[in-house]
Amino acid sequence: MTNFKEFKKKSIHGGTQYLAFFPNLYGVSIVKSEWSFGGKSGLWELAVLEGDEDEWELTYSTPITDNVIGHLNEDEVNEIVDKVIAL
Repeated sequence: MTNFKEFKKKSIHGGTQYLAFFPNLYGVSIVKSEWSFGGKSGLWELAVLEGDEDEWELTYSTPITDNVIGHLNEDEVNEIVDKVIAL
């Protein structure tokens, strides 16, 4: 199982964001802030990205999701990250 807390971390909107990009040209943005889905409850929001660290965008056309996924605990985030890595 992947541990997303080993990814690149930065501050965003008064909260925390982890970003990671994988060799399959997908990545993830994992956010917990006052404005993220579940952030006020201490939960995480995950978006699937397409591209690389220099040029990327959110993608809604993977078998994993067609939107961002909110209200996730750490184990759920790690499970989804593993699915993105396997795309």
